[in-house]
Amino acid sequence: MAAFFIPLLIISFLSVISSGANAEIQFHDFIVQETPVKRLCRTKNVITVNGQFPGPTLEVSDGDTLIIKVLNNARYNVTIHWHGILQLGTPWADGPDRITQCPIQPGASYTYRFTILNQEGTLWWHAHSRWLRATVYGALIIHPKLGSSYPFPLPKLEIPILLGQWWNGDIMSILNQAMFSGGAPNVSDAYTINGQPGDLYRCSSKDTMRFYVESDDRILLRIINSALNQQLFFTIANHKLTVVGVDALYIKPFTTTTLMLGPGQTTDVILVADQAPGYYYMAARAYESSQNEPFDTTTTTAILAYRFAPCINRQIGPPVKPVLPRLPNYNDSVTVTAFTSQLKSPSKVEVPTDITEDLFFAIGLGLVNCSPGPTCQGPNNTRFAASMNNVSFVLPQTTSLLQAHYQNIPNVFTTDFPPVPPLVFDYTGNVPRALWQPVSGTKLYKLKFGSQVQIVLQDTAIVSTEDHPVHLHGHHFYIVGQGFGNFNPGDTVNFNLEDPPRRNTVNVPVGGWSAIRFVANNPGVWLMHCHIDSHLTWGFAMSFLVENGPGKLESIEAPPLDLPPC
Repeated sequence: MAAFFIPLLIISFLSVISSGANAEIQFHDFIVQETPVKRLCRTKNVITVNGQFPGPTLEVSDGDTLIIKVLNNARYNVTIHWHGILQLGTPWADGPDRITQCPIQPGASYTYRFTILNQEGTLWWHAHSRWLRATVYGALIIHPKLGSSYPFPLPKLEIPILLGQWWNGDIMSILNQAMFSGGAPNVSDAYTINGQPGDLYRCSSKDTMRFYVESDDRILLRIINSALNQQLFFTIANHKLTVVGVDALYIKPFTTTTLMLGPGQTTDVILVADQAPGYYYMAARAYESSQNEPFDTTTTTAILAYRFAPCINRQIGPPVKPVLPRLPNYNDSVTVTAFTSQLKSPSKVEVPTDITEDLFFAIGLGLVNCSPGPTCQGPNNTRFAASMNNVSFVLPQTTSLLQAHYQNIPNVFTTDFPPVPPLVFDYTGNVPRALWQPVSGTKLYKLKFGSQVQIVLQDTAIVSTEDHPVHLHGHHFYIVGQGFGNFNPGDTVNFNLEDPPRRNTVNVPVGGWSAIRFVANNPGVWLMHCHIDSHLTWGFAMSFLVENGPGKLESIEAPPLDLPPC
């Protein structure tokens, strides 16, 4: 990776794109390419950035500007999304395929330009085109501005922990087969920590990640769930974790032994090396809330190794086996609820209360009949689908939604996404089979600039109830309430309007609901979707069109000259 930095004090004419005199402009080259990678006893070519798996870590400070040229030397179209970056005034840099740009075609390039504005903590970047993010992802760490610090004692070490999934087969072939058959995709063959499966898998022990610490060290672990299709539990044997941040936003610290992260979510924790010098596994495995759905039941590990602990080298003496932690059961929603209920903002926050857009989205899976036609591999000759308010989202083919909006291109989308389900039913009960088939469409919901928005995301029992990690681009939101069963307007009396957590991805509880609030203060077209990529592929998405504000800085700038064509 090529990277260099230019102080804004030297190049003063660029200061307008920075938020402070000590900010920097960072230039990076991302080369998307095929790279041979060996895992689980076999070598195969995967798509990487700069030949690295996971990809390069970007370390920036609040106020920095990033200029990242992406050259596509792979055989597939690609885009890169900077997950959790607000992209205030820079919607063309957000990255989701056919939403804010057409994909970068093989042999072509595109340069992303954006500034970090009032954000600190752990985010990440990943491919946002088909399933390339299975291997195209990396950490994006935002440090405080020069002269500022963390709201907790400075740690001695900072370690990014990227949780992922690995398939022995070619990921694009797996996607294509699932789309052709209409059935569920093959489950992964392993989970990974920083790209390595760990000791519990074949041919993996010698490459197991080891993180070396000394007694009494304070370590900041920046944990990212980069997995394609799976929520994950995470824990470290015999150690407690103090949670201090989620999704690049600080929270009121609390201590736990187990985390749960949905795909797309990040969690910052402080670990104190306060155990007897030795070797301790950090481990992750599935949280799977749906019923009768196959999933990867394996466990990935890395080793927390104390320096001066008894020798683990087989040539010197008997190996010391690391301590394996106890992980929750795969369907342990009680542990998940206990964890998420402790997430709160550090102090009182300004939650939107003058709600001008009160929306209710019924979310979940569905089935599309395949008769007449070829046999499908979904239940009873059906094809799996997913929807929000019974609309299964369809990506445009000839242009991106943002470009169609900006240039007034007709017949690309409509703005009639329903604000409530077209039919009221017992969402988490016995849903009539007639309601299982969604309609397809490219429908957006229009928001006036400055709207105060509340969305209730209601899980449904169509096919199966399930925990869904729902991500909103271009905005953060407050999670003001969550519960099980069907949402009732009376539930609003229990909303937390004092110190709710602020996030960019919310786990909607299995068979339950989440209520979020935000101000629509970022003009553009912004995707909202389930971050389980198989669900997104089946149509679990919608888009908001946020109109321009009253001033020049509150409107969409012209598209970059190198914006890729479709």
